[in-house]
Amino acid sequence: MPITATSPGRVNLIGEHTDYNGGWVLPAALSVSLTATIMPREDRRISVSARGYSGTAERTLDDAAEGDWSDPAVGSIIEAVKLGLLTGGADIAVQSSIPAGSGLSSSAALIVTLLKAAREAAGSGLTDTEIAVAARRVENDYIGVPCGIMDQMAVAIAKPGEAMALDTSSLEYRVVALPKTHDMVVIHSGKTRKLTDGRYAARKEECDAAKAAFGTNDLCLLDPDNIESFGGIDDTIRRRARHCATEHRRVLASIEALESGDVCQFGALMAASHASMRDDFEMSLPAIDALVEDAVELGATGARLTGGGFGGCIVACVERKRRDAWQETLLAKHPKARFVDAITPK
Repeated sequence: MPITATSPGRVNLIGEHTDYNGGWVLPAALSVSLTATIMPREDRRISVSARGYSGTAERTLDDAAEGDWSDPAVGSIIEAVKLGLLTGGADIAVQSSIPAGSGLSSSAALIVTLLKAAREAAGSGLTDTEIAVAARRVENDYIGVPCGIMDQMAVAIAKPGEAMALDTSSLEYRVVALPKTHDMVVIHSGKTRKLTDGRYAARKEECDAAKAAFGTNDLCLLDPDNIESFGGIDDTIRRRARHCATEHRRVLASIEALESGDVCQFGALMAASHASMRDDFEMSLPAIDALVEDAVELGATGARLTGGGFGGCIVACVERKRRDAWQETLLAKHPKARFVDAITPK
């Protein structure tokens, strides 16, 4: 019997590359989503079809990752078998409105969705948090992307329009209300990215080097002043650590600003976050920097790159009554950019 499940995409409002460095993040679920249907099989074959990809990928439970678009689906079914949710392979059909390579968690949404469908097939009592942890294992161990836990937690648990304040060390979280006067607008830069292209992994390796240098597993908990005064550290490694420590503090300040209704302060924190990603973590691109700069100049309260970096989307906090004119002018100035989604709190 076929089973269907759906998960949302997510935008990270603030807190980039903190989720594998002991920090907090503030993602929000989007209305763009991914739906997958699975038909469990008794043999070891895995068949994957997805709208937007030609043909059907024919794989097996014994296959290693191939760097192929079907890897997340294959890894999900392999993980589901390990968890006892399935006994064999599966036929999978996927439909998604989440643009691939956008930094909006299309891969995490696919993995979480398939694991939720397998959970339903088995009648399992696995929690959404346990599903998220399993989904991260697929990314880390099967696909080979050294990501943190934010994407999986956000798409497994958050509801569209909600922001999730998540402590990635404890996995404790709470819902944060977003301002009803402003929209969180997601604009694709026109530059696609892949976390498997090596640059994301390089930043993870640099963070690991910083952890070794500072003698900690949690860069986000370092005192920024101590980072500056610590001797004998390569400047690149110091800047990576500084981004993590200051970004963590910006997330906490953003949660406080949003909960107190201080949208202007949140906008300022978004600007500081983008500057840190651009200068200290070096994960932005000139086209994205220009898009962020123009977004603010044209009236956004704040804007920043969102996601793993090196392409993808920006998120902008825009006063609702100004949004239509703002969006039209921004996209006219950046013809390769395109609107993806917006969070409009009620």
